[in-house]
Amino acid sequence: MIGVLIPVHNEERHLNLCLASVQLAAVHPGLLGEPVQILVILDSCTDASAMIARNRGVMTLEVNARNVGQARRAGALALLDQGARWLACTDGDSRVADDWLYEQLALQADAVCGTVTPDDWHEDYPADARAEYHRRYQQRDGHRHIHGANLGFSAQAYRGAGGFPALSCHEDVHLVRQLELTGARIAWSCRPRVITSARLDPRAQGGFGDYLRSLPA
Repeated sequence: MIGVLIPVHNEERHLNLCLASVQLAAVHPGLLGEPVQILVILDSCTDASAMIARNRGVMTLEVNARNVGQARRAGALALLDQGARWLACTDGDSRVADDWLYEQLALQADAVCGTVTPDDWHEDYPADARAEYHRRYQQRDGHRHIHGANLGFSAQAYRGAGGFPALSCHEDVHLVRQLELTGARIAWSCRPRVITSARLDPRAQGGFGDYLRSLPA
């Protein structure tokens, strides 16, 4: 079984499209019918995120941590307990390609770090800052970017690395660094594709949104 882990804090604006894209990826013919369990971890949600997830028919888990690392860790444990052999991570404000899961598994690695493409630059976002983002970002194989919105790993590698730490940001970076220390085979690939929000009001401080805001205009 493949598990898909999606931490959510008040994502009613984006979540339906996110789940629709993951559900499409879950039936890719390259997966040969292997079951895919999609889990939304509802972390301190006060909006309609829970209703959207349930209307989509996916599994939900409620936590009251307001901590993305803790939410990811709880979700990973739940999926591992159900027998997941591979865990794929994305975010509630992202949309995955229909071959996202297939491409992660086709890389035949212990872990996969994929790239992301921002899709909805805010109209007030400085053009120079956008240009600087594209100048710095490596949309290619062999990149060294780490995104919780496009990350996958085997159950064995995850356990060996000690799992996600309960950090409010950079829990994904910490996990990948631990995977490297254990000697895990990591594919740094642009083949698994994810489109993510470039909003200026990110849910997690210190994450991708704050990085975008830090770029010089």
